[in-house]
Amino acid sequence: MTNPLALLQHRHSVPSRQLGEPAPDEATLQALLETAIRVPDHGKLVPFRLIRLHDEAKRVFGERLAAIAIRNNPDLSEAKLAKERGRYTFAPLVMVVVARLHADSKVPEIEQKLCAGNVAYNILLGAYALGYGAQWLTGWAAYDREVAGILGLADNEHVVGFVHLGTPQIEVPDRDRPALADLSSTWTP
Repeated sequence: MTNPLALLQHRHSVPSRQLGEPAPDEATLQALLETAIRVPDHGKLVPFRLIRLHDEAKRVFGERLAAIAIRNNPDLSEAKLAKERGRYTFAPLVMVVVARLHADSKVPEIEQKLCAGNVAYNILLGAYALGYGAQWLTGWAAYDREVAGILGLADNEHVVGFVHLGTPQIEVPDRDRPALADLSSTWTP
C-alpha cells in the first residue's frame, strides 16, 4: 500500500534559478490551475485571481521592476539592478497569485488573504504532484503599489506571491524541518 501522505511529506520548493523548460503544457496548466482554485472560501467570495507571466512578458516585467528599483534607489549597484531585471526570467512560467479583498464582506480580510494563499500553495503542491518544480516568492515587488499598477491590479487587490514553475534542473536536497513536538501542544481549561 502506498503512503497517501507521501506527496506532502516530500514536497519541496525548487529555487527559481533551477527551473527550466519545459513548463506544464497548456492542457496540464489548465488542469493544475482548475485544481489549485479548489480552496476553502468562506462566503464564496473567490477572493483571488491569477495572472500568467511567460515568454517576453517576463523580461519586460523585470525591466519595469528594475526601472522602479532605480528610481527608488538611484545608488543601486549594477549587480542588484541586473538581479531585478532577471528575477522573473529563470523559470519558464510565473503565475502571479492575487488576493482580491472584499472590504464590504463580513469575512475578515485575513481569511480572504489566506484563501488566496491556499491557491498559491495548491499550485506548488499540484506542480510537485505532476513532476514539475515550483517556488513561491514575494520580495519587494509583491508589496509595491506601482508594481500593482503594472500588473493592472485594482486598489483592493494585492500580490500574494509569484509562483515560478518549470522542470527542476538539479536534484534539490530537502532542508531541515522543525520538530512537531516543538510546535504542538494540547490546550486544557
